[in-house]
Amino acid sequence: MIEKEIVLDGIDPVGFYGAGNVHLQMLKKLYPKLRIVARDNVIKAMGDEEELERFCKVIELLVEYCDKYNSLNEEAVIDAVNGKRSVKNSDSKVIVHNINGRPIYPRTENQCRLVEEFKKNDMLFAVGPAGTGKTYTAIALAVRALKNREIRKIILSRPAVEAGEKLGFLPGDMRDKIDPYLQPLYDALEDMIPMAKLKEYMDNNVIQIAPLAFMRGRTLNDAVVILDEAQNTTPQQIKMFLTRMGMNTKMIITGDLTQIDLPQHSNSGLLHARNVLSDVPGIGFVTMNKKDIVRHRLVTRIVEAYEKHDRLQEKANKE
Repeated sequence: MIEKEIVLDGIDPVGFYGAGNVHLQMLKKLYPKLRIVARDNVIKAMGDEEELERFCKVIELLVEYCDKYNSLNEEAVIDAVNGKRSVKNSDSKVIVHNINGRPIYPRTENQCRLVEEFKKNDMLFAVGPAGTGKTYTAIALAVRALKNREIRKIILSRPAVEAGEKLGFLPGDMRDKIDPYLQPLYDALEDMIPMAKLKEYMDNNVIQIAPLAFMRGRTLNDAVVILDEAQNTTPQQIKMFLTRMGMNTKMIITGDLTQIDLPQHSNSGLLHARNVLSDVPGIGFVTMNKKDIVRHRLVTRIVEAYEKHDRLQEKANKE
């Protein structure tokens, strides 16, 4: 009798074992000659060496499936036992699957353009109003590239600019101080990567989240690098960021030119970069609009109301 211990590294054990341990019970029935015990993220199996070897290969296939789709089902378990790699039936537009196994795909014409431009260009600017899915789609593309081993890391950055109000002194260490600015990036990541795996990635610097000021002096290789809220950079800051690009790296720069929180009379780096780089080969531009808004329907109405107000204000100023 031989005993083997398998650690489900970076896999959510609750999803892996299934509701009421249904997947684990299936494995026990399919391998009656083995004594299988699971606790937390560790599976212990005892029995004949040949049978154990087959069981370990099944677990390996199931871990691979879980890593790709963030979920497990009975069909995948049966396929793995039969030595097959199970594949979900999904349409070709799917970017990745969220932590519940549901597909994430571009939902509007311009989101589809963003995905296509990412394939064709090493640097991509996505500009548009709130709620158009710029950041979410960009992070989904980065997560897919990481899962497909096209890159070794994801680097996410934002300028630490307050949206109108002064936050003042923030307690805690450096990470505690900058986290409030970066929370939208965490939100998207937590929707796509199980918590255990995300923690592992962040502990090992596979996924790095940092304010823009920390980019100076770095060369970013083998990565997808995303700069969010780029409208709040200065021309000098965005130039510094764009020139960090290294080998086998793609950059996505997102922003909303209607929500500039820089001090008055300061120029937006995003607007400046768009004007300067518009004709440079290898750089793509996607402009999103209110038709791409995928948040609550009121967000579209709010954007329209502000656009109308701005037009009237501009007309009044001219008169």
